[in-house]
Formats: sequence, structure tokens, C-alpha cells
Amino acid sequence: MTTNLPLTAGTWTIDPAHTTVGFTVRHLGLSKVRGRFDDVSGALVVGDDLASSTVSTEIGLASVATGNTDRDGHLQSSDFFNTETNPKMTFTSTAITGDGENYTMTGDLTLNGHTQPVELDVEFFGTSPNPADQSTRAGFSATGSLSRKDFGIEFNMPLGGDKVMISDNVALELDVQVVAPA
Repeated sequence: MTTNLPLTAGTWTIDPAHTTVGFTVRHLGLSKVRGRFDDVSGALVVGDDLASSTVSTEIGLASVATGNTDRDGHLQSSDFFNTETNPKMTFTSTAITGDGENYTMTGDLTLNGHTQPVELDVEFFGTSPNPADQSTRAGFSATGSLSRKDFGIEFNMPLGGDKVMISDNVALELDVQVVAPA
């Protein structure tokens, strides 16, 4: 069996300049606050078949950017990411299924000293040569969600009734470009 992805076997490296790891949380139950992490590294290892292909990533939590310096500092504190103790978030895939353009990837996400399974819906956009350096690139997007509480992040403020300042649910939105093995 060959891989279901039309990618050359080997290690494809994440291009951090063309990759976005983003998140969205609801604030006051009224609006969405978006953020991203700018320090992203990792690889897609394409094996002999899809079952032997893996993804691993490492994200520097101090690189969080929400457009508000005070909020970014609060997210780095012990109320949320505790970056002094846990400077990195990691993801390692445990299974990739699907074909064509649509895949499901499950894996272990480690954040704030807690490891939990996460499932991502992945869309494959194909490959293209990069005229700037003649490398071959592949592109993907992925979406999923997680519970902050599953990772020991329970900071919140009650607003009365059943409302809280920050939702427990965090939506994940990733756009990833990888570079083919040399």
C-alpha cells in the first residue's frame, strides 16, 4: 500500500514563516478573541503508507500574540500557560486516516504539564514548487477544539447565572506549510 498523500516519503519540515497556529475563545459570551503562536516548529514524516506517517510539533508558548500586550502577558502567567515552568506545547500524532483532500488526525497534545488526546479535521491543499528557493511545498489546514480545563487551565470570572468571562472551549485553527525533504 502506498501513502494516501501524494507526497514523497521522508521528513517534510514545517515552514514557520508560512504556518499559523491560531485559537479562538469566546469572551463574556459575546465575542470571539483570536490569538496565534509565532514560534512553531515540527515535521510531517511521510512513511510507506498513511498508517506509518506521523506529525510532531513544538510551539513556544511565550510567542502568544492576541493583539493586546497585557492579555499576552496574562496568558503567559501561571493563570494560563505558566511559561516559566512549561515553555512549550507539543503535539504528536497517534493516527492519521482519510484520503484525497480530507483527513482526520488524532494525537497527544501536551500543554501546561497535561497530556490529552486531540482530534483535528485536516484538509490537504496539494503541493507546489516555491520559485524563491526551488523547494517543493505542501499545504494543509486543520481545525479542532479542546477544553482548557483538560489542561489544568481553570482561570475564570463568574458573571452571574451560568455565564463566565472566558469560555472553556478553545477552537483551534491551523494553516501549515511544509517543505519537502532535500
